[in-house]
Amino acid sequence: MDLPILVFVLSLVVLWFSTTLGAFFGERLRPLKEEEREDFGVVQAAILTLLSLLIGFAFSMAVSRYDQRKNYEEAEATAIGAEYVRADLLPGSDAARVRDLLRNYLDQRVLFYETRDERQLERINASTAQLETELWSAVEARAAALPPPVVALAVSGMNDVLNSQGYAQAAWWNRIPVAAWGLMAAVAICCNLLIGHGARRMGRHLFLVLPVAVSISFFLIADIDSPRKGLIRVQPQNLISLSQSLHTH
Repeated sequence: MDLPILVFVLSLVVLWFSTTLGAFFGERLRPLKEEEREDFGVVQAAILTLLSLLIGFAFSMAVSRYDQRKNYEEAEATAIGAEYVRADLLPGSDAARVRDLLRNYLDQRVLFYETRDERQLERINASTAQLETELWSAVEARAAALPPPVVALAVSGMNDVLNSQGYAQAAWWNRIPVAAWGLMAAVAICCNLLIGHGARRMGRHLFLVLPVAVSISFFLIADIDSPRKGLIRVQPQNLISLSQSLHTH
């Protein structure tokens, strides 16, 4: 599901073949009788309604996950910016080190959102984990020497930075289940079989109407649900803006 274009092409071919196969059975093996068409129409309308509901629910799930990824990107930028300011509470040398680490950490988070290469992503994740360890150590080392209110602000701020990265990563892993895709595909195939079976000598070009519409829907859902390979992706606008501000500062 990380290749929306492949989802579109495969869906179009399979659904068009299903419609053609249904038409073949309807014309050659067992044509519908006139007295059967009313009941057939009820079944056809019911399964088409079911398909539309499934596509609607899947689209809603994909959009909600996309919004979740956007919200966590904003939360990451807010947490990093707040901890950058709270670094003033630390002694001079420690504050400078924490700020430098936060700038490097911020650059890695921007790369996490922008990269599409899996190997580069592994390097980014490794660098991010190392920087998180160094950031926590930099704050923890001075915690015992600071007054409790100051410690609470510095430590809680760093905790928010680390937690926001975990929440963002979990949101990127939260995808539409494969079982839901399988159910939609099965219902779509059944719909196209029925459309072809119930056709009254319609032109072959009209068999493409439903397959194209459903394939485009599947493509859009897969594209929104694919956080790294799709055309519609979360742009780290808040992180980039913060990075420019901190590097200027």
